[in-house]
Amino acid sequence: MTEIPNIEDERILATWRGGEDAALWKIDDRRLGVMTVDFITPVVDDPYLWGQVAAANSISDVFAMGGRPIVALNVVGFPTKKLDLDILKKILAGGFSKTREAGAFLVGGHSVQDEEPKYGLVVYGEVNADEVWRTSGARARDLLILTKPLGTGIAVTGIKADMIDDRETVEETIRWMTKLNDVPRALSDDLRREVHAVTDVTGFGLTGHILDMLDQGELDFHLSLQDLPVLPGVLGLADAGLIPEGTYRNRIAYQDRVRIERKASDAEIDLLFDAQTSGGLLLAVSPQRTEEVLSACRGAGFQRAAVIGEFSPCGAATHPSVTVK
Repeated sequence: MTEIPNIEDERILATWRGGEDAALWKIDDRRLGVMTVDFITPVVDDPYLWGQVAAANSISDVFAMGGRPIVALNVVGFPTKKLDLDILKKILAGGFSKTREAGAFLVGGHSVQDEEPKYGLVVYGEVNADEVWRTSGARARDLLILTKPLGTGIAVTGIKADMIDDRETVEETIRWMTKLNDVPRALSDDLRREVHAVTDVTGFGLTGHILDMLDQGELDFHLSLQDLPVLPGVLGLADAGLIPEGTYRNRIAYQDRVRIERKASDAEIDLLFDAQTSGGLLLAVSPQRTEEVLSACRGAGFQRAAVIGEFSPCGAATHPSVTVK
C-alpha cells in the first residue's frame, strides 16, 4: 500500500491526513486559504435541482470552516452517448445559481466522458485566522446545534425508487439539500468566535461526524434522540427498508462506539447512521451563547435548527463515544 506523503510546512494547517472538512493553509498573518472538492451522482430526477444540490454540497465544506467561498470550478462526468447535452446544461445552470448565491464565481472546470453522471465543484475560499472553525476544539459542557433535519439518505433512496407518495417529504428533502450552509454569514463577528468546533453532516452520517469531533480523545458526547430534527415521512421509509448502502456501512463502522441507552426503533437507529447528502452543520457552542447562535441560525432560514446534545469529559478507561439517551 502506498504511503500518504507527509507534507511538512508551517503554512499548511490541514491536509488529507486529518479529519478536517477542507485543506487549510496560511496566506498571511490575517488570512487563511480554504480549498475543497466534492462531487455526487444524481439524487433527484430534475437536472437543475441536482446541480443545485451538488453545488450546495461542495460549497458546504468552506462554510464548515467558517470561510467565505470565492471561486469555484465544475467537475463533471457525463455520458454524452446516452443523455442529451441539454441535460448537462441544466445541471451546470443549477450549480451556477447556487455558486452565485454563495457569493462565489464559477469560472470553468473540467469534464470527462463517463457511464454515470457525476457533478460537483472544486471550491476555494478564505477565512480570517481568528475566526476559523475546525472539526476538533469542542469543550466539555458545550452544546451541539444541528442546523438541518436528518434523513436525506433514506429520503433520496425513496425518491430514486419512486416509492414516496407524500409530496411534502420530497419537497422538504429537496428544500434542505439545496439550502446553503451559509451559517458564518448569519453570525456576528462576536458569535462566530464563540463557536468552538464545526463540521458538516454528509456521507458518514450524524454519529460518524460527531465522532470526528471527538477525535482528540478528550470528550464523549451525549445525544438526545428525541431532540433530533427529522424530515417528514423518513422514519416510515426506513421502516419499509429504504436504507441506502452507505447507511449500512456507517452502522458497521461506528456502532461499537455508539451506546444506545434508551428504547429506540430500528428506524431511529438507522437515522443515526444515515449517509446524508448536503446535510446540516454541527456547531459546538458554550451553553451561555447557544441560544444566541440558535436564534441567528433560525433567523437565517434554518428553522429546524436544534440543540441535540452535550459534550462531556471522556472516561479515562474508554474510547471517545456517543451515548444516545
